[in-house]
Amino acid sequence: MIITPLGHSCFQLQESTGTTVITDPYSSEIGITLPAVSADVVTVSHQHYDHNNVKAVSGNPMIIDKPGYHDVKGVQIFGLNTYHDDHGGKHRGMNVIFNIRMDGVNVCHLGDVGHGPSPMMIEAIGPVDILLVPVGGKYTIDAEVAKEYVDRLMPNVIIPMHYKTDDIEIDIEGLDSFLDYFDKDDIEYVSDGKVEFDRSDFDDDYSMKVICFEKN
Repeated sequence: MIITPLGHSCFQLQESTGTTVITDPYSSEIGITLPAVSADVVTVSHQHYDHNNVKAVSGNPMIIDKPGYHDVKGVQIFGLNTYHDDHGGKHRGMNVIFNIRMDGVNVCHLGDVGHGPSPMMIEAIGPVDILLVPVGGKYTIDAEVAKEYVDRLMPNVIIPMHYKTDDIEIDIEGLDSFLDYFDKDDIEYVSDGKVEFDRSDFDDDYSMKVICFEKN
């Protein structure tokens, strides 16, 4: 499978069969423009403009924006209801966490989860090989709580998202506070715009690395 960052919380996940999932497509109001993309499935964690621009994705994709189980062309997608804030959804409503399994690899996209992990959440999410975790705070969890999810879910690969960059015009924190929790040797910077995995990458003894895309 191939993971391509498209900016903010949006990623293209492509199975070896060609089946493609786009996560949380954003509006250009955030300061960057989503590239032209096509997909079989679009997942939407919540209905805010920086996560629900489904009209920008071609291919007549299935839109999944609610919890539950889905199987699309052999890709299994599980959505779990959570909150977009730390007050039971009273301030920002609901958020759906998605665990997406393709090519035998479990990719968990936390969306804009706004609270820490509970034992019930961790059990419901299930195994996670790759964690796409928001780290910018304010509208979602900050670096400290993001690290709690890492510690509880124990993914092999961590890809931070939803943080301030030079181009994104949203008042959130940058990436550095999250990276401070990790040894420099555990952080890999990727410049070619995508990473590729298969099940064999996760079958050896447990190890962990953080992948940072230079233009995410």
